[in-house]
Amino acid sequence: MQRQNAPFEIHVHGQVPLRADVAFEQIQDALKPLWKYAGARSLADGATSAYEDEPGIKFDAEEHVLQLCWTVAGDEDFRQSLDEMCMSLNELSEAGATIEVTFYDTEFDENDEDDDEAESRDDFMMLFVGPNPAAIMQVQRDLLVQDMIGLLERHFDGAELGGVVAEVDKLFAQRFDALVNSLEIGRPPRGSGGSGGSGGSGGPGHGGQGHGGGRKPRHLH
Repeated sequence: MQRQNAPFEIHVHGQVPLRADVAFEQIQDALKPLWKYAGARSLADGATSAYEDEPGIKFDAEEHVLQLCWTVAGDEDFRQSLDEMCMSLNELSEAGATIEVTFYDTEFDENDEDDDEAESRDDFMMLFVGPNPAAIMQVQRDLLVQDMIGLLERHFDGAELGGVVAEVDKLFAQRFDALVNSLEIGRPPRGSGGSGGSGGSGGPGHGGQGHGGGRKPRHLH
């Protein structure tokens, strides 16, 4: 059941490696915020995208990979569904992964781009999921390094960029050390008989990115 007069078409895209012991029922429960938002009664019912040329939501049982290429009509409240989904996928994931989400303004006509007063409400965000903070930080680091090298190689040879990558690694190492130290606060001393050690649980990371240079083409992957 599609929402009538929804202000956005929302596209969710990504691949999430899952643990080998994860069953379909767990995936269905983790993705409930998505298929329920679409008005479906189950994952099988809600896995189909609004666009026939998109594969929708699929689980590759052989490779243990969740594949997302799925569009739904919706509003800003869909962001809450994304938060809930990411928290659930953290518990099922085998490694860190990136999920891209694009909000397309359905009321903005492409022809309005020539109108100085017209402004699209398009938005783009990146979510990060993983079994622990280290896995999430690793995929964030890899994405940042990839983007930086792609930009800097326009001006420098790739062999000259080792120092830049090393500095990025230092920044992420500092962030991880700070996180570990924060988790140590309040932990009972060894041998105290306390039962409360805390293990980090990776929450969804959000990295909003602007649309410099005009609207992002629909369904461009």
